[in-house]
Amino acid sequence: MDFASFFANYGLIILLVVLLVFMFWSSRRRMQKQKLEQEAKARETVPGSEVLLQGGVYGTIVEYDAENLDEPAHVEIAPGTIIRVHSQAILRVVNPVTGIVTEDEFIDAEASEEGYIEGVADGEITSISDDQKRASAEKKDNPEV
Repeated sequence: MDFASFFANYGLIILLVVLLVFMFWSSRRRMQKQKLEQEAKARETVPGSEVLLQGGVYGTIVEYDAENLDEPAHVEIAPGTIIRVHSQAILRVVNPVTGIVTEDEFIDAEASEEGYIEGVADGEITSISDDQKRASAEKKDNPEV
């Protein structure tokens, strides 16, 4: 049996198998990429983040449960106006909040320091924004830090 007769008999089957394998591989790769993008969006979707909703409305996340996507997200679209939207209605995060400590991270840090965080026990730190202002002021005073 020579190559030409083998290809004439089995060429179409081989081609179909190769196409099926390629389709399966590319579909799986696309699904993995989408999953990574969804996980990244879920990490960025925290209270205080500015988001764009499916309808073209911009707002700020007030409450969002990344673990239970059936729960509605609470989005503030104007000062004092909070709407509830399905978590999948959030198209993308426009301005992600950086430097925010999640509750789990805070509990872990608190446990590792045996319940004592410097400044909190003495009432020095009143909020995250005050702490950030103090840090930026110290940075301006001492640019080498």
